[in-house]
Amino acid sequence: MDQIRIAKTASDLQGILDLQWENHLSRVSDEVRQADGFVTVRHTPEQLLALQSIAPHVIALEEDQVVGYILAMTKASRDLIPVLIPMFDQFDQVYYKGKKIADHDYLVIGQVCVGKNQRGKGLFDQLYEAYKNQFSSQFPFAITEIAKSNTRSLAAHRRVGFEVIHEFEEVTQSWAIVAWDWK
Repeated sequence: MDQIRIAKTASDLQGILDLQWENHLSRVSDEVRQADGFVTVRHTPEQLLALQSIAPHVIALEEDQVVGYILAMTKASRDLIPVLIPMFDQFDQVYYKGKKIADHDYLVIGQVCVGKNQRGKGLFDQLYEAYKNQFSSQFPFAITEIAKSNTRSLAAHRRVGFEVIHEFEEVTQSWAIVAWDWK
């Protein structure tokens, strides 16, 4: 791995989009989904840049190519990705540490992805360590939702410190809301 750092350039953002498309639910086989996981949301360049302007994304580079990333979202980015507004609505209803999540200041994992040639080498954990180092002084915890069918992702998130705090069903999918307490 050449480096793990925050995204800074248009090339960094395009690298995120390219890796995202390679690993999108619509592009991977059932076997790959089960073995390696998948990403469910596809961002536009404008959306990714808008998110980046609020909180920087963390990327892993190898030979100047993005091979892993974690997207950052805050309450301020709630309305930037329309398909994710229901996730924030779910957060508003769930309790964590004795009060509604909406009453906390928190960071949302907008998406995490590790390229297929980098999997199993510890990059997921390294990305999350860099993410925690970047944001833990500003936010008491990170939160996201994961499709329960994405068993690899659920297991990896638990391994780095996330805990399932709520589960719910939608018409097409079952979800787990997971949080990682940084305090």
